[in-house]
Amino acid sequence: MLEHVVNGLVLGGTYALVAMGLTIQYGIARIMNLSFGDTIIAACFATYVLFSAFSISPLLALLILVPAGYGFSLVIYKVIMKPLVARAPDEGALEVDSILVTFGLLFVLQGVLLTLFGGGYNSYSFLNTPVNLLGTVVAGNRLLALVLSLLIGAVLVLTLYRTRWGMVLRAVALAPQSAPLFGIDTDRAARTAFAIGGAMAATGGVVVSMFQTFTATAGVVFTMKALIVVILGGKGSVPGAIVAGLLLGLVETFVAAYIDPGLTLAAVYTVFLLLLLVRPNGIFGKA
Repeated sequence: MLEHVVNGLVLGGTYALVAMGLTIQYGIARIMNLSFGDTIIAACFATYVLFSAFSISPLLALLILVPAGYGFSLVIYKVIMKPLVARAPDEGALEVDSILVTFGLLFVLQGVLLTLFGGGYNSYSFLNTPVNLLGTVVAGNRLLALVLSLLIGAVLVLTLYRTRWGMVLRAVALAPQSAPLFGIDTDRAARTAFAIGGAMAATGGVVVSMFQTFTATAGVVFTMKALIVVILGGKGSVPGAIVAGLLLGLVETFVAAYIDPGLTLAAVYTVFLLLLLVRPNGIFGKA
């Protein structure tokens, strides 16, 4: 029982980690980034190369890939997204345009990864040693992934809710039309939020690669799961993404362990639909 709880929290922590980046991009920049999952997979492969070819630990790889994810997303925003933001007459039009553009970007990233690494499964062995936790044996890499996910999530929540910079980002998320009246540069906030989302995607890729196999075409799965978590948690709510991610991971793990592994996706969508009937705007969304 405890083993399944731990595994569920590890999986849920991973979902929460990757969804936090998407919820920041969508909630603040108002950009629905369908290529988000492929950024995660790109970080998985980058970690794989750094570890396999250069013997660089995934923990050290974070120091390289997180800034790289931030910089990559910043360039994508300035080159591709900013023209969309400038011409969009309203938020609805921006969301539609961003979906179409990032859908194309998805295939560009996927094509590059397929060319470089092929379509097979990839993985590496890092801290794959048993750890005794309250009488239950857990893989060390999974335990580390859970700790990293919760720690990074806590730092992000504290930053958003306890710093002036975080207050500015939340103000843009809550009232984008009114924020400029208080001297807030909404374009800068959106640009920063999109770049932070990219950094979080890179973080998620490093963490995921430590205990899961991955392929060049697996990005769409992470995007789908992240979207479910974002909607369940409430648009733009980082605490909501954490809670919804953990819930999703626990549901998947317990259904796979006690019912049927083939029903995990059905269970996820059942929980998704039931919660939306009760809370249409998500767990932490406005009622």
